[in-house]
Amino acid sequence: MKLTYSPKYQVDIGSHVFPTEKYLLIYNRILKEGLFKEKDFILPDPASKDDILLVHTEEYVEKLFSGKLTTHDLMRLELPFSPELIEASRICVEGTIRCCEAAVTSGVSVHIGGGFHHAFADHGEGFCVFNDIAVGIRKAQAKGLIERVLVVDCDLHQGNGTADIFKDDKSVFTFSIHQEHNYPAEKPPSNIDVGLYDGTGDDEYIAKLNEHIPKIIDKFKPQLLVYVAGADPYKNDQLGGLSLSIEGLKRRDELIFGLCKNEHIPAAAVLAGGYAINVEDTVTIHYNMINTAKETLG
Repeated sequence: MKLTYSPKYQVDIGSHVFPTEKYLLIYNRILKEGLFKEKDFILPDPASKDDILLVHTEEYVEKLFSGKLTTHDLMRLELPFSPELIEASRICVEGTIRCCEAAVTSGVSVHIGGGFHHAFADHGEGFCVFNDIAVGIRKAQAKGLIERVLVVDCDLHQGNGTADIFKDDKSVFTFSIHQEHNYPAEKPPSNIDVGLYDGTGDDEYIAKLNEHIPKIIDKFKPQLLVYVAGADPYKNDQLGGLSLSIEGLKRRDELIFGLCKNEHIPAAAVLAGGYAINVEDTVTIHYNMINTAKETLG
């Protein structure tokens, strides 16, 4: 099992709810606990423009590469622009590309980064510059590694950018389970959306996954499952209103990876959101996911 990660993901974005330091904290914990060694990590370079253009429009990419985002662009993105941010975002795209490729080869891979599902083909929003999920899938398809991909998006927020990018593509099935009354205000439909009431807890959340995912797998027969393993459904998340416990989120991971094992589906996992009041809770949730991937499929 290989993991992808770059120290350049920790970008200075000032006083912001998005804790970019979580990536380094997760990496350090993995090494400290002996879960993986340095040799088990893939260090990605920035994604090429051609690969990014597999998903994003020429106009949008040129804006980013030249630093000519408008005030409206920046308001939607909700991040301060910097060359370091764009470099980190390009590396993150390559990280998910490499993660998808490693998953197909070995059965499972985790990207300690990625999951930026609010980025559309022609713009970024909600802390998401590029949609690394979509580019990773398109690149794997272009290389002939896989055809059918299932995206299981378990971030707190609906995966609007991913849903829109793949809306007319029968080779990619998008599933999103999220807090209904939360960002984004407009939710382009995924193939299946499960919008949860405020305060939904562990048992109901797991029951909804059990209700839908096995049926989707049985009918769609994916050759790769991309797991968007957001930590923000956690009960103490600053941006959330769901009530999952750390143990409940671990049960979620066990369910997804267990289905992949039983159905012989390669799994590529990306971290997505996580904004707990105590950043160490976010780190623990992501660490548990990586540990579960290793125990189940690694």
